[in-house]
Amino acid sequence: MKLHRFLYEQKLFSLLLVIQLISGCLGYSETPPSNTSPVSTQAEVSWYSLYFTDPLSPGSQTLRGGADRPLAEAIREARLSVDVAVMQLNLWSIRDALIAAHRRGVAVRVVTESEYLDEREIQEVLAAGIPVLGDRREGLMHNKFVVIDRYEVWTGSMNFTINDAYHNNNHLVRLRSTQLAADYTAEFEEMFVEDRFGPGSPALTPFPKFTLEGVQVEVFFSPEDHTLSRLLELVREARHSILILAYSFTSDELTSAILSRARAGVQVRGVFEFSQYQSNIGGDFDRLLSAGLDVHLDGNAQNMHHKVLILDERIVVLGSYNFSKNAEERNDENTLILHSAEIARAFMEEFERIYALANR
Repeated sequence: MKLHRFLYEQKLFSLLLVIQLISGCLGYSETPPSNTSPVSTQAEVSWYSLYFTDPLSPGSQTLRGGADRPLAEAIREARLSVDVAVMQLNLWSIRDALIAAHRRGVAVRVVTESEYLDEREIQEVLAAGIPVLGDRREGLMHNKFVVIDRYEVWTGSMNFTINDAYHNNNHLVRLRSTQLAADYTAEFEEMFVEDRFGPGSPALTPFPKFTLEGVQVEVFFSPEDHTLSRLLELVREARHSILILAYSFTSDELTSAILSRARAGVQVRGVFEFSQYQSNIGGDFDRLLSAGLDVHLDGNAQNMHHKVLILDERIVVLGSYNFSKNAEERNDENTLILHSAEIARAFMEEFERIYALANR
């Protein structure tokens, strides 16, 4: 009954959006300042847009016009609702866009990691009257996603912070799909409405697997969906290549599966975050390196913050999920698996840029 009610509300919400479009209530627009953009846009088509941060761009020094800019624009264009689940927020662009949407009558809600509730930007969002809920638990509310008008989803590895948008390597993807929006809205409401986080969060994703514009999409939320099991299946099915961009990589099971495929002749290449290698006890970089695989530590003086697998040049794993026990068992995380050679090519280009700068 709960799922039927949710789907009914989803249809009703979509109808309301259509009514607003017809009634001509969409006159609001706010043009952001034009700045040098440190974001690399790899693809933009009718149903998705893909962005990569570029810490080496001269524009990154201005802290303007980065990957946060298109997200802020989308929030400004929201007509009915904006739901935000993000570990940390200190970007004024996102703060301003949320407050502006709220003042226009858009229903804005925020879930965040309690550790960052004292951030000035979060406090200003609260002061504007926007409801904000912290997770209040030891595990991290590590998601990074936004659902706008229950029609489009923004997600990826990027926290809404200065460092992640301008200094760290990250990805951000915008997907237009009512099914995907229903999935992410259901997850958001488990946290915001039902106050259920981490292992206490139920597995109630309405559309865990569906096809969007000919692309198979798989949706996972941790810990309830046991993301690692699916990643192990995908790695074990790899026939030609496995590319890895990993901020944290401490999953022994995933490492063992990758090593097994490498022994079977699958090409494995990877770039891993240097600071995590230094601090993470149990990191698996050395296991991969000692096996003779083509893996390196990153060359970004800040953080290589991606959490990406590219399999056989046609499957991309992306999102907030680090390849770690905490991501699998404790944190609130979201992962997308996209079966698209086109999207894979864009991520492969990003991989090659980061690989070229990696420490040898």
